[in-house]
Amino acid sequence: MKLTEMRQILQDRGIQLTKSLGQNFLHDENQLKRIVEHAKLTHDDQVLEVGPGMGPLTEWLVAYSAHVTAIELDLRLVEFLRERLVAVKNLTLIHADALHYIKSHPRDWSSFKLVANLPYSVASPLLVELAQGGRGPSTMVATLQLEVARRAVARPGTDDYGLLTLLLQLDYRARIAFRIPSGCFFPSPDVESAVLILEKRPTPLLTGPPRAAYTQLVRLGLSQRRKMMVKLLKQRWPEPLIHAACAAAKVPIDIRAEQVSLEQFVEMAQHLVQDP
Repeated sequence: MKLTEMRQILQDRGIQLTKSLGQNFLHDENQLKRIVEHAKLTHDDQVLEVGPGMGPLTEWLVAYSAHVTAIELDLRLVEFLRERLVAVKNLTLIHADALHYIKSHPRDWSSFKLVANLPYSVASPLLVELAQGGRGPSTMVATLQLEVARRAVARPGTDDYGLLTLLLQLDYRARIAFRIPSGCFFPSPDVESAVLILEKRPTPLLTGPPRAAYTQLVRLGLSQRRKMMVKLLKQRWPEPLIHAACAAAKVPIDIRAEQVSLEQFVEMAQHLVQDP
């Protein structure tokens, strides 16, 4: 779908795009092709697309996969897609708030790949929701704000390193594939964009009670970045147990959570579920 066609359709239907919904549609064919190539789709793949908008990426996805489940919030665009793609048999189109839908319809997404130009307003919570619980898609290829992508791939001790980093990287290896210029979207967003790739780790780093402890640990430890982590953790665990976990993970007692690595948090979580 070319930009001129996109503009004409919106004008003919009297559709005014809503900034609060993060409606910035990627129309550049070269960028769409690159996204599909990085997803490494096969005709056996099940694909989840969030925020198909006017369907420029959807048309690529249905051509290269077995089936696409697309979730769109804007009813006007759902109606348009149903008309435009009426002949497409390997597409399920759902009218819903994607974040609410995924939360309220828990399922195992591990046989899916997420490939989407995510609405920027919900990109972070949506990725976290899909990644939690060990049942997320095998691969997630998401176009989102460059700022969010940088947080997803951040390393300890950097400004971008934080809760999003640790919630995603527990189950996924993260990398930024490429940036996309603002002019490739309509309307052009005010922020820089990038394609983030999350590939599920072949073996989970944590399961069961240690996994739940990890989530509590990183959320609490990073709740006040300027405070020493141990002081914050005392709200949840007894001090002797915290000190023992820090010692096991070779974490200094006076450190802030933003300086603790993923591997150290994993080690701490394993010890925090043990009896003091």
